[in-house]
Amino acid sequence: MARFEIFDADFGTAGTTAQADILCELGLMYASGRDCEVDIVAAHKWFNIAAIKGSDRAAVLRSELSAAMSKLEIAQALRQAREWMTMH
Repeated sequence: MARFEIFDADFGTAGTTAQADILCELGLMYASGRDCEVDIVAAHKWFNIAAIKGSDRAAVLRSELSAAMSKLEIAQALRQAREWMTMH
């Protein structure tokens, strides 16, 4: 079995943008009710995670969605995002 030394500093972040885009799409799915029930808490959660991973689009969408949410809903979404980030 061969052993490879990785010296590229960007190697650990490979695919991060693609992952953020996928997570942003999950947020859009829940926000619009595409293939599921509309769930703004779940949408905010996925937009938040995508924004943390570098999606500027998700950050904008999260901000727009927050304007229509109660403080309790936002707190729930933030808690769920934090739990997801801890697990993954």
